[in-house]
Amino acid sequence: MLPIAIAQRTSVAVGPGRDGDAGVLEAISTRDRSVVRVKWQEELPKGWAAYVAGVLRELWALEVLPPDGPVRVAVASDLPVGAGLASSAALSVAVAKALAPSLPPRQIAGVAFRAEHDHVGVRCGVMDQTISALGKRDHAVLLECASLEAKQIPFSARLLLVDTGVRHDLSAGGLNQRRAECEAAVKRLKVELPELVWLASWPAEWLPRLKRALREPLRSRAVHVVSETARTRFGAQLLQQGKLKRFGELLYESHESCRRLYECSAPELDTIVSAAKRAGALGARLTGAGWGGAAIVLLSKRDNKTIPAIQRAYERVYGKTPVMSEVKAAAGAHTERL
Repeated sequence: MLPIAIAQRTSVAVGPGRDGDAGVLEAISTRDRSVVRVKWQEELPKGWAAYVAGVLRELWALEVLPPDGPVRVAVASDLPVGAGLASSAALSVAVAKALAPSLPPRQIAGVAFRAEHDHVGVRCGVMDQTISALGKRDHAVLLECASLEAKQIPFSARLLLVDTGVRHDLSAGGLNQRRAECEAAVKRLKVELPELVWLASWPAEWLPRLKRALREPLRSRAVHVVSETARTRFGAQLLQQGKLKRFGELLYESHESCRRLYECSAPELDTIVSAAKRAGALGARLTGAGWGGAAIVLLSKRDNKTIPAIQRAYERVYGKTPVMSEVKAAAGAHTERL
């Protein structure tokens, strides 16, 4: 995987709760002015506060957090929810960093991952939490999920973020289904390669063997994962060599694979990517899990045609203008004392 962190942020302020509120989490969101009060060891709240409670449980398991101390957490964010921009990972990482600033970034990422995966029930991977914790300005991170090896890759190109406004809920539906399909594919492929643990570990040169071993839809899901892994590693090499045009072509290939094989795109995303390609953008693909959310578009330095072209195409089909903004690779989680 080859993610970047962006400058949009989730800010978290933490402090002790009220006297007499033993074991109580009081979580406050400035977005909708909601307040959640819950005994976080006994029950998991609904919605965004579930991620906060999951982090508290994980920090308690690490003996970083006292079991009965009341906790107050205030959250402010300019990241849109459900847009494929890892808003849940940003929240979990920010809470973990605020409550346990001495933990190393990799451990912060692990706490945030387990909060979302084990407690909230989203069968996510580790990418979003890792980039939120390890992100560096003007760099992408090449992440090998099997080994958790992370390598900083210089990246300072122009990126356009295009938000469709279509929202998804990953705690139910497509993402969990795709995870189950990939696990089923691994189980079947173990007959061919007993030591296989992750689909990403299947050798790309063995794709014909994989296709023979699997039926649909598992075949398409597995081909996407194996091909995407190869594209990602090759893409990191291209960035290191400064070959931005070829890297952009990989983005288009990636989106087509997401659309056709993994079936996680949406018509709105396809409209954006197609318009970007016709306008001459270097590359484009959906970002995040898909099924709505946002797309990213790689622009050349002097590109002044793609943005209006996407706007016209989207308005023609959907009668509204997508929210667009240029973004850059930014630093990940950090603490600020107020």
